[in-house]
Amino acid sequence: MKNSFLLTAITGCGLLPCGCSQPATDATPQRPNILFILSDDHSRAAISAYGGINAELAPTPNIDAIAQNGALFNNMICTNSISGPSRACMITGKYSTTNGFYQNEGGIVFDESQPTTPKILQANGYTTALFGKWHLFTTPSGFDYFMIHDNPGQQGTYWNPLFNTNGVKAVKKGYATNITADAALEWLDSQRDPNKPFCLMLHFKAPHRPWEPDTKYLDLFKDVEFPYPETFNDDYAGRELTLGQNMATIENHISRGDVKMPVPPEFDKEHAKKWLWYGGSGDNQYWTPDPLMSKEEVKKWKFQIYLKNYLRCIRSVDDNVGRVIGYLKQHGLYDNTLIIYMGDQGFFLGEHGLYDKRWMYEESLQMPCLVSYPAGIKAGTVIDKLGANIDIAPTLLDYAGIPIPEDIQGVSLRPLLEGKNVDDTWRKSVYYQYFEYPKWHRVQPHYGVRTDRYKLIHFYYNIDVWEFYDLEKDPNELKNEINNPQYRDVIATLKQELKRLQVQYDDDLPLEKRRELTDRYMIDYEE
Repeated sequence: MKNSFLLTAITGCGLLPCGCSQPATDATPQRPNILFILSDDHSRAAISAYGGINAELAPTPNIDAIAQNGALFNNMICTNSISGPSRACMITGKYSTTNGFYQNEGGIVFDESQPTTPKILQANGYTTALFGKWHLFTTPSGFDYFMIHDNPGQQGTYWNPLFNTNGVKAVKKGYATNITADAALEWLDSQRDPNKPFCLMLHFKAPHRPWEPDTKYLDLFKDVEFPYPETFNDDYAGRELTLGQNMATIENHISRGDVKMPVPPEFDKEHAKKWLWYGGSGDNQYWTPDPLMSKEEVKKWKFQIYLKNYLRCIRSVDDNVGRVIGYLKQHGLYDNTLIIYMGDQGFFLGEHGLYDKRWMYEESLQMPCLVSYPAGIKAGTVIDKLGANIDIAPTLLDYAGIPIPEDIQGVSLRPLLEGKNVDDTWRKSVYYQYFEYPKWHRVQPHYGVRTDRYKLIHFYYNIDVWEFYDLEKDPNELKNEINNPQYRDVIATLKQELKRLQVQYDDDLPLEKRRELTDRYMIDYEE
């Protein structure tokens, strides 16, 4: 079926066999509980299990422990690196142009009529719950209980957030990361049906912009100067029309509001007065750089403030991951719970002088993914093969013992997690697509293919630019080799593979049709 972004109603959920919803007996293995933890904009570089420049200075011990007791994915690829679309890919197991939710802006709403993992699990005997960020601009379905951020735009706020709890809206006082975990723990302890296996989706808002930490961590890293990425001062040579046009630069786009948070709501007047003076000029509510600073010094100054607040937000995420997993251990649920921790895509932490995501470059493309299941995954497993966010849905269904619908485009990661030899059958490439333009940051729509070594990208909206990278020789993607005759045959092969993947995923549209997808929901704006 061509043009599958024009969704038709699919109601196959209720047709799945439900016999496996019966309680386990001595002859049938107990189905695992599922804890799926998702953070927003969490870069792999900010998880110490992945190493990197921040590992020793800003460790994440509770998140790391998931991989230490299970598996770490080194190549988990986001097929559309932006929050809502990536989340839609994960719950449907389908590419953005198949599930219909391919960008955040412009009024797109997720089609709730289609099958999703929560719906299928619920129909097959699981009790299901969702806490935190949803960001698909709908009322969630397939959950027995949900508590989601309701505004603005289901993104939510860090302090005193408005939540929609099973249709009832109310402000909850406090810090969002803690509130979300508290509600999940309450559901585990007293609200779920203990006679059913559970699927708990715990979706933290953090560490999404505006990077407002809990007050107890305001001074964390106060005396630390974090190292600068190798590509911090990238001049974008050979990528002038792509990266060179990006608006999300630390130097020019990190704003005054990004480097000073509003007064924390629990501060009394005396503390608030001190807060307004903190690093500023008295009546200025924002940190301001020394006017004698050079341009380069201001850029570094912004980076340090940005990164510290980002990592302070993550410290709270790590704390609460520890709380929830600690509950499972204390109540005898841990050994039979499949735990997955992911970010909804990658994120730039100063690499190439950027923040944000969207691009097919590695910092944005690579999702953190750590998985544990003591009953079925060997501790310390490291997986280098190519995974994708569309693989999450079939993986959860596979472990739950539920048949995977034929129209799901992802594949179960279970063979990799169980250490099986799948060298001859596993995917050798992953397809990428991105549509949202110009809002935000004027990132040109593009698509591409990534293998274990090479990457080919086509930017196509109002430019026609190809980029090619040899990741083995150039892991930082500084040199676009598209015109290098040494790679002529490799590039030709990759273009064939790109076409094959577009046909496989029903996305082999002519460029004018592809541009129309962006045109349909394009919003003019000034950044």
